[in-house]
Amino acid sequence: MEDEDIALNSVLGLELNRVFFAVRETANKQKIIEFAREVLQDERAELADRISPEGPAS
Repeated sequence: MEDEDIALNSVLGLELNRVFFAVRETANKQKIIEFAREVLQDERAELADRISPEGPAS
């Protein structure tokens, strides 16, 4: 499943990159940047929630 997630994120990243450079208006590019930033922050938060903190080393 993790490999599928990585592949999907790669494809989505490439598509977002293509759309970003196809857009001419700076305001719309800013919206794309803000959207991508929100998605990344959400994914990082989910990842941090899934990773359990390690106990002290013995």
